[in-house]
Amino acid sequence: MDMQDTLKELLAGVKNGELDVEQGLSRLRDLPYLELGHTKIDLHRPLRNGFPEVIYAAGKTPEQVTEIFLRMREHSHVLATRVSAAMACHVQAACPGLSYNPLGRTLTYVKGERSWREGEICIITAGTSDLSVAEEARVTCEMFGSRARIISDVGVAGLHRLFDRLDVIRKARVLIVVAGMEGALASVIGGLVSQPVIAVPTSVGYGAALSGFTALCSMLTSCASGVTVVNIDNGFGAACAACKINNLFP
Repeated sequence: MDMQDTLKELLAGVKNGELDVEQGLSRLRDLPYLELGHTKIDLHRPLRNGFPEVIYAAGKTPEQVTEIFLRMREHSHVLATRVSAAMACHVQAACPGLSYNPLGRTLTYVKGERSWREGEICIITAGTSDLSVAEEARVTCEMFGSRARIISDVGVAGLHRLFDRLDVIRKARVLIVVAGMEGALASVIGGLVSQPVIAVPTSVGYGAALSGFTALCSMLTSCASGVTVVNIDNGFGAACAACKINNLFP
């Protein structure tokens, strides 16, 4: 059940007499945001932009992430990104039913039934070393209700591998292209397809790759029209954009 359904249920309860006005007011009081001291959980975010708040775990303590999970899971699905294996173990001990993706470093909780949008988002990586960012994007897409698949290791060093998958790629509604080194794959794909392309530069590469800055600049100066670029290693941000595009379809 998402936040909109929760509000509908609450209002219907007041209307039908299952809750009195004071009980309804008491439940509404926590909805704008939930104060935890170290964190203010934005419970109205799904009503404003369609997605619940996501926990960025890096820089937080395991105890903080655990408390946030315990409170957020009362209201919606929960997604945490950049979660270390040690932190995941700590949170899972206190919150049964969580799923940890060690490659994507995501920790998730699904509340009730998951609903799916029509259409698919295709996540394409230049190399196997880009898979951690791709996995973060895939999990985010699925937590936000869009089916996603990964096509990996089809970079420009062997373009025949990409051409072999073009039939699948062209069936997707939105494409996320993840590449490090010189980041050329996004431009290549942008010149071959009609779908929106969201490029993610990664910090993969030798010295002159500058921890992803070279790929970022390459993608920003793409000769292919309409390629959109997010920040370095930001699979989460790319997935959010892709899901918003997918949600525009009926």
